[in-house]
Amino acid sequence: MITRNLEKAREAFEHKDIKETIKIHSSKSLEPPEPHMTSGTYIKSAIYGGLDGIITTFAVVAGAAGASLSSGVVLILGFANLIGDGISMAVGDYLSTKSEQEYHKKERKREEWEVENYPEGEHKEMVELYMDKGYTKEESEKVVAIMEKNKKAFVDLMMVEELGILQDEESPIKNALVTFGSFILFGFIPLLAFVLAIFFGIVLNMLLVAIILTALTLFALGALKTYVTGKNWFLSGLEMLVVGGIASGAAYLIGYALQGLV
Repeated sequence: MITRNLEKAREAFEHKDIKETIKIHSSKSLEPPEPHMTSGTYIKSAIYGGLDGIITTFAVVAGAAGASLSSGVVLILGFANLIGDGISMAVGDYLSTKSEQEYHKKERKREEWEVENYPEGEHKEMVELYMDKGYTKEESEKVVAIMEKNKKAFVDLMMVEELGILQDEESPIKNALVTFGSFILFGFIPLLAFVLAIFFGIVLNMLLVAIILTALTLFALGALKTYVTGKNWFLSGLEMLVVGGIASGAAYLIGYALQGLV
């Protein structure tokens, strides 16, 4: 059981502080072990849904603005995109996560069956895998012999080493809900200026405000990734801003080029 403070261990790694790392690993913590970080479990769905929501909605806004369509049309197209694409994204996330987990469960059952009915074959496979990693046959035999004493741990090891499958604890339904909620939340931002102008009579340059809000949100989404990845928040935010800006700019240019068709 890991008893060191994982948060402090991460901080030591970020600062490349070897002395602090040694101290953390050597100390006996009186506190209960820190639970495995679960905050990043659904961050992928949140960022994926939010990024897709804001880019596709702004693409609609930019394309409509480029084609000189009315604000009412922009809102209709924007909200239609929000609901339609949001549901589509959520369903896709649910089905992909569920299918992946079903595949993992099927492979695990197969490995468990093989361990139960033909342990010699699984033993040989694992020995060969470790030998491929550079261990001698004698060393590989010792490692595998120890792991075989705990069947569950042995199957866990085979799932990773043989199949490259890590245990996935994500909930397909929660994944879908996070994706949908993030898509709606961030996708609404490019439409905010049009809502304020049409329904509340606030005079403003709707496209300019939409561009500013979208740019700020894209940067924030990129920076949010660093909560899990630990990368530089500014560079991550800038990367997201550039990627989203390219997609949004392309939509505006297409709308402008085809405005004569309206």
